This record gives sequence, C-alpha cells and structure tokens, in this order.
Amino acid sequence: MKPWIKRSLTAFAGIAVVIGGLTACARDAHEHGPMDAARMTEMRAKVIQRVTRELDLTIEQQQKLNALADKLQAQHGALMGQSTNPRADMQALVAGEKFDRARALGLLDEKTRAVQAQGPQVIAALADFYDSLNAKQQAEVREHLGERKRWFSRD
Repeated sequence: MKPWIKRSLTAFAGIAVVIGGLTACARDAHEHGPMDAARMTEMRAKVIQRVTRELDLTIEQQQKLNALADKLQAQHGALMGQSTNPRADMQALVAGEKFDRARALGLLDEKTRAVQAQGPQVIAALADFYDSLNAKQQAEVREHLGERKRWFSRD
C-alpha cells in the first residue's frame, strides 16, 4: 500500500474516532437542524468541561484538549468546504435519471484533500493530548472506547 494511502486511512480513522466521541453529545442539536457557530461553541465548551471532569484533567491536559478541539473544528470547516448544505449536495447526486458520478468524485476529491491537509495536525493534537494523560486516564479512555460507553450521555 502506498504511504500516502496509509497516512490518509490512519488520519481518517483517527479523525473518525475523535469526531465521533466529541460530537456524541451534540445528538440533541442535530435533531433540530444543523448547528450554527454559537451552538457549536456552546457544545464544544460542554464537551471540554465534561471530558475535563470525567478524566480529572490538569491545566496542561486541558490546554492540549483545547488544542485538539481547535484542530477538530478546523478539520470540520475544511470538510464542510464551501457547502452550506451537505444534504443538498448529496440530493443533487441523485436528482437526475442517473447518478452524477463526476460530481460525486469531485465531492470525494474535495473531502479527501481536506483530510489529507488537516489530518496530520489533528492526529498530532490527538497524540499530544493522549500522551499527556497518565496511565489511569489512558485506561479510562480505552475502557470507554472498548465498551462503547456513551461519554457524553446525561447523568
């Protein structure tokens, strides 16, 4: 396998894990439509507060978590690109008699470039945060991932 493909797949897997975890708490917001910038900021603060409390993070670890959140937010913006309505983009692919393969490939290329451009920074921020955790905190993260617990479910 080519190195850039491995890096892309690794970046995508890392991003998927992190975004899945951090956006799990936004479940209620998505039921009412896409989040605006203010709602996104509010949810980000809640996620950071919850992770800080659950893992009993130090100030340094909180800074690394904030850096990770910044990178994830930048990645999200890059993945969204110029589109303000991803659902409409997808609906446009099937609007005609035939599936618009060229447009689908264009969307794929756009998203792949965004992951390739931002992915290494997200992985580095995730690694910095995880590596800053002590053994007990790392074990708790592994436990949550292994048991598919909901990190951000309401108490």
